[in-house]
Amino acid sequence: MRKLFIGLLFPVIFSAIAITAAAQTCSGSLGDPVIYQTFGSGPNPGSALPTNVTTLTYTTNNCPNDGYYTIVNAANLAPSSCHPTWQTVTSDHTGDPNGYMMLVNASYDPSIFFTQTANGLCPNTTYEFSAYILNLMTLAASNADNTVIQPNITFSIKANDGTLLATYNTGVIPPTAWPQWNKYGVYFTTPAGVTDVIVTMNNNAPGGNGNDLILDDIAFRACGPVVQTGFGNLTSTGAQEICQGSNADYTLTSSVGAGYTNPFLQWQINTNNAGWTNIPGETNATLHIAITNAVTGSYQYRLAVGEGQNINSPSCNVSSLPLTINVNPLPVVPLPATQTVCEGDTLTLTATGGASYVWKGPGIAGINQNPLVIYHVSPANAGSYSVIATSAQGCTAAPVQTTVNIIPRVVPGLTADQTHLCLGESAHLQASGGIYYKWNPSAGLDHDDIPNPIASPSQTTTYRVTISNGGCADSTKTVTINVSSNPQADAGKSKVIFQGQSTRLQGTVSGDNIASFYWSPSDYLDDPHSLTPVATPPHDITYTLNVISSSCGEAASSVFVRVYQKITIPNAFTPNGDGVNDYWNIDALVTYPESLTTIYTRDGQQIYRSTGYAKPWDGTSNGNPVPTGTYYYIIDLKNGTSLLSGWVVIAR
Repeated sequence: MRKLFIGLLFPVIFSAIAITAAAQTCSGSLGDPVIYQTFGSGPNPGSALPTNVTTLTYTTNNCPNDGYYTIVNAANLAPSSCHPTWQTVTSDHTGDPNGYMMLVNASYDPSIFFTQTANGLCPNTTYEFSAYILNLMTLAASNADNTVIQPNITFSIKANDGTLLATYNTGVIPPTAWPQWNKYGVYFTTPAGVTDVIVTMNNNAPGGNGNDLILDDIAFRACGPVVQTGFGNLTSTGAQEICQGSNADYTLTSSVGAGYTNPFLQWQINTNNAGWTNIPGETNATLHIAITNAVTGSYQYRLAVGEGQNINSPSCNVSSLPLTINVNPLPVVPLPATQTVCEGDTLTLTATGGASYVWKGPGIAGINQNPLVIYHVSPANAGSYSVIATSAQGCTAAPVQTTVNIIPRVVPGLTADQTHLCLGESAHLQASGGIYYKWNPSAGLDHDDIPNPIASPSQTTTYRVTISNGGCADSTKTVTINVSSNPQADAGKSKVIFQGQSTRLQGTVSGDNIASFYWSPSDYLDDPHSLTPVATPPHDITYTLNVISSSCGEAASSVFVRVYQKITIPNAFTPNGDGVNDYWNIDALVTYPESLTTIYTRDGQQIYRSTGYAKPWDGTSNGNPVPTGTYYYIIDLKNGTSLLSGWVVIAR
């Protein structure tokens, strides 16, 4: 086989379309196909046809040579995958890109390339035989080479005994600028007693340069009177659209044209493309349809017409074009999730499942908007919202509700019952405006996560509280609690003096906001309002330093001043028993009960020792009078003062 390479291809790829050529096709109504050869669908290549169908040789090559055929879908029909002179076919006759077609490369000699037997026909009944044919050769290739051969096919219909019932010649099937499916056919009437026929397709043109074609959708169908139907009248044939759950009432009318001597009628229904079935008892020219609580689906109605009892044989009947009632589902609208939005933010409510929506809610009577958007929401926008969805077919679903929660904006507040404390005192803090609270620092607080903690800081502290309403913008407030230290007084260490001496008290005070201080009693002090006054008490005395704070009360501290009596030590006495100056009387020594008095001879021998001086020395040692003479003493008052020493003379 010789194929021409055409340098210029038609620049645009078109989908295959179907047109009706001037052919002997039925001018009345057609019945369901008695035989319908679509070749199926699937991946390439398709299976071979039975051997009695074609005289051509099957090949799996998508570019069959002369005298060969293959079964393919559109995927193998691009010029780049076969011949540049071929059309780019993108689907079969029905528009299915995976639909199989019979690709024929004609044999060199004219021949019958397709044979189809139809059995079970009705006698005395007119039938249409038809097929869709596409010339594979492009118009550009044919114009470039006038020797390109175009398909030319003759249909022949014969009874089994060879009687020719009809014949039809397509003539030359011309090339086209883009792929075009042409319907070719012939109608014939079966004689009495004839129920089987044989149809053949003969390729009248030789093979070689061209004569490549595609065959699809071969059908035998009964041909009869024109049967018309409509909703109420014959011109109302458009699909009726109703909604799920609704009620409707229709009356289908019909008209049957001339052609049958004794036409019988039968209304049929096809539910959701499950196949046509007779409606029992509906054999009149009209059909009343009452629909209650409609169920979703597609419902088709048609009128089948047969010649007399042929009505009972589907292969002998014709039928009207279907009338369709579509029961459209109600929109299925998912329940919108509950929304929680912060005051001042944007609320967006989105519904799905419909084509249009009407929202209602607080302050919204009904707005055709989706999504529903509300800017700068306030607590007034909280509450229940509902949406009514309508489908593209006008079906409206029941309202669907959702809830919107608005979290109020934090309006922070913070107070303290007092902001100035003395150390050890407490203040009650009170925050407001939110749901959750967090204090920082937590030192000195009994709780750091409540709105009203008790603050007992040990020093001046600034507390910051973060106030939250649960997911929205937080706010903060601060309060400073000033802590004043309590007054402290220290009167200093105890003092020891001898009668007639003076000592300086060493007082100190501390604390905040000291207003005043003073010593009490003020007796024998040169300045009781001085921290270091000079004290000259004649006897033991306790002084108290008092300090007063203007905010945190008073404090006191005491100091003891020990005043020792003045000791006068005589340097002679006469222990002779005359009752005069018989004892060494040391004034005031008795006031030193812990004192230690020791007497020594000139050579250092101890002759007297006394703790305390409750009984004065009488000039004896171990009960014996000591000789007249000079003796030496040492007195230790045991009060931290210097030792007293000297001499004493005994004269008798």
